[in-house]
Amino acid sequence: MLKVASLLTVLSLLWAQSPASAQQTVGPHNRAEAVKIIADLRQIVNPQGLQAIETVPIGGIKQVVSIRSEDLRNPVLIYFHGGPGYVEMPLDWWYDRGWDEYFTVVQWDQRNAGKTYVASGPNDQSLLTPERFQQDAEELVQWALKRFGKRKVFVLGHSWGSMLGLKLASAHPEWLHAYIGMGQITNGPESEREGWAWTLSRAKADHNAKAVQELEALAPYAVGEAPISVASILTQRKWLGHYGGAAWRRTGGDFEAAAFPLSPEYSDEDVRKAFEGQLAVTNALLPKILMTDLSTIRRLKVPLILLLGRHDQNVSSDVAARWFAKVRAPSKTLVWFESSGHHITSEEPGKLLISLVTKVRPIALNVGDGVR
Repeated sequence: MLKVASLLTVLSLLWAQSPASAQQTVGPHNRAEAVKIIADLRQIVNPQGLQAIETVPIGGIKQVVSIRSEDLRNPVLIYFHGGPGYVEMPLDWWYDRGWDEYFTVVQWDQRNAGKTYVASGPNDQSLLTPERFQQDAEELVQWALKRFGKRKVFVLGHSWGSMLGLKLASAHPEWLHAYIGMGQITNGPESEREGWAWTLSRAKADHNAKAVQELEALAPYAVGEAPISVASILTQRKWLGHYGGAAWRRTGGDFEAAAFPLSPEYSDEDVRKAFEGQLAVTNALLPKILMTDLSTIRRLKVPLILLLGRHDQNVSSDVAARWFAKVRAPSKTLVWFESSGHHITSEEPGKLLISLVTKVRPIALNVGDGVR
């Protein structure tokens, strides 16, 4: 909140120096005023479109989605966010500008996260399992097929969401036009080992004794069948982010998180509580996720599109690319984002939009799903 407050202070000073007429029409002094400006800018007024927040019964609880579409005849694209627990609905006000002109975009806050956490409260620990989240993802897709009257949809899975997405594409190809993986998890343990080694090499080159000591203390890292401890994962990620392995040439993802409080989809309560459930999800899921090997999936029955950041060490894009070279699918497309790490949505949003419009949307148009 400090970064957002500082931004608003700077903007207020600039507006104070502007003509009086401009000050009367522009000038947010608090979150509510700033959010209103963003909401007005992105309001969907097309009578064939829709913008809505809907609560859907999934997995025995109330789960929340946002829907944005300039034309409901367009193909449906469902976004599975990463984390676990790192909601991305409150970031879509700026990174997916234009998506809703070409797709009906569904953003989903998973259980124990974001608006779903606010709507349903904390989940019992027994419900925080990869299997339960997978079932939630399947129920969400089935809901969307009925809600929008479609035979198929697109699913875009990011990071942890890419594990849900790839498993869904493997199990239920009949539901999808194509599967889109971004920051794709494939061989989790190998990705972890390569990320740790990359980070250690950067720390040594930087003569960072503290980082070297902390990283070497984790060895052997991601070796064997035992899950990695959350403490070890967070130590590895701390230094990996410091050296730009998550966001290229940036130290961590604070630049992105600062946009959360400006989301028109999120109330003040949503902003306050968005991450209250993340620690429980992290402890329950993250070690299992990172020790999962999906490289055993060698064939898909739907088109596959991978969107990979060239500098992604958080979920190794090199490991994902090696899997991509071996997997069989009706068609395969790999798009490299040369100026990105793990945060493609924030690092190269323009290229991401172009890729979705030129590589993904035509797959649905070729079967008559969507307006040309």
